Amino acid sequence: MRTVLGDIAPDRLGACDAHDHLFLTSPRLPGQELADPDAAAAELRAFRAAGGAAVVQWTPYGMGRHAAELPRLARESGVTIIAATGLHQEVHYAPGVLADLPADPAALFVAELTEGIGSAGPRTGGDADSPEPPPRAGMIKVAGGFHGLDRHARRTMTAAAEAHRATGAPLGVHLELGTGALDVLDLLCGELGVPPDRVILGHLNRSPDPAVHRMAAEAGAYLAFDGPSRAHHATDWRLPDAVAALCDAGFADRILLGGDTTTATARAVNGGPGMPYLLRRLRPRLELAVGTDRVGRMLHDNAARAFSLRLAAPPA
Repeated sequence: MRTVLGDIAPDRLGACDAHDHLFLTSPRLPGQELADPDAAAAELRAFRAAGGAAVVQWTPYGMGRHAAELPRLARESGVTIIAATGLHQEVHYAPGVLADLPADPAALFVAELTEGIGSAGPRTGGDADSPEPPPRAGMIKVAGGFHGLDRHARRTMTAAAEAHRATGAPLGVHLELGTGALDVLDLLCGELGVPPDRVILGHLNRSPDPAVHRMAAEAGAYLAFDGPSRAHHATDWRLPDAVAALCDAGFADRILLGGDTTTATARAVNGGPGMPYLLRRLRPRLELAVGTDRVGRMLHDNAARAFSLRLAAPPA
């Protein structure tokens, strides 16, 4: 498992927020940038106080990852941090950010997984130089569209599959409003040959379709339920039923849980739910629905398997 402080054994991960953001900027979220290292540090302290041990930052290339800050934040908070390479949808980039990328971004993804974030390709905000070696990414983040895959999504997923084959890194997929899960699996696993258990489908709580959830789990993918920070996605109340249905069908080992904090006002330190909400509020509700042991395995064991790094070659 590749963290910003180096590789660790998966069993050291602890209670994991499987999808969140310490830093994030997007033209779609003006004035809500997650760009303050002090606020990120405070959020990590609050998460740690709630019992959290690890967080996976799904912020990809060009969206203000502040990669140079991540090792210090991990050391000071005691929270394990896994960072991402990859690309989001085109609409999340300011004009010109993607213009200098190669036609096949796979080499960029591989370099950030094996050499360090910012080690290849043009530098972007949040990936600045640091006195210490740049942290390496531990996952690849890509994104689908609403009920489909456009040309940008197919290009980035094809590159992500190539980078996975070179590194063994897991792929996390933003599903727009929770849709398109089966199209993503058809492309990544059917056409491009990525093993299904290396694919993490994000935001399935936003489209609480039990048939799609079950088919994705049957295919072998991990299903991430995340996003309580989103005031316009009123799906928290359906989450226990969705998780219980998957558990009853025998897929408790496919479920991941996360927070997906994407705006400054959503941070706990600013009065929002933030990262601690996953453990303070969602965990006890899920424990009532499926039991303490199952929820514990989702937070610990499932995350440790999903984000393990099955190296194609010995680590550098």
